[in-house]
Amino acid sequence: MVAAKKLSKFDTKIFLSTIDGGRKIVAFAKKEAIFAQGDRSDAVFYIQKGKVKLTVVSEIGKEATIGILNEGDFFGEGCLAGQTLRLCSASAMTDCSVMQIDKKPMMEVLHREHEFSDMFVAHLLTRNIRYEEDLVDQLFNSSEKRLARMLLLLAHFGKDGKPESVIPKISQETLAEMVGTTRSRVSFFMNRFRQMGFIGYNSEELQVHSSLLNVVLHD
Repeated sequence: MVAAKKLSKFDTKIFLSTIDGGRKIVAFAKKEAIFAQGDRSDAVFYIQKGKVKLTVVSEIGKEATIGILNEGDFFGEGCLAGQTLRLCSASAMTDCSVMQIDKKPMMEVLHREHEFSDMFVAHLLTRNIRYEEDLVDQLFNSSEKRLARMLLLLAHFGKDGKPESVIPKISQETLAEMVGTTRSRVSFFMNRFRQMGFIGYNSEELQVHSSLLNVVLHD
């Protein structure tokens, strides 16, 4: 319990700003590429501000969205495990500020700073659990439940007791890729959710209400 409280007070952004050499802050405009699938994998990235989308493209050219990351998330950490080429592409969904940390100083700080290492391992475990939950969701739940769960996750439901707005408003094509269904099915369910008061639109924002959880919990 004490260790958990200590970890929660650790300020990753401030700590990373103290690393000597091998890091830089990079600004990316909305829709700008951060790296592409097949690029050399030699750095880890930390999102200081904005949202980042991860996508993969198959050999026949089919693209799929595999993740949407937010402020405080790491990505590109595969280089630390010997990955030499990027297995996915990363692009800015909004205007972003990203800290790029070269592989060598990142490895050094992980070995030297135990508090940071604990935080980073916790981040990796959380992401691994999320991938397992995504797989179970894909195998056993209906497309309606999968869409509802994805919207709640994107809205950070459960953090600080209430969801946030999803910013920017995510296209139905992207949601269809993430849920594993067709755009027409996403459109049908989104209209149903809106009519039932589970979601709402406000300019360029998609507001997700906690009542959407009823769809996930309902058998």
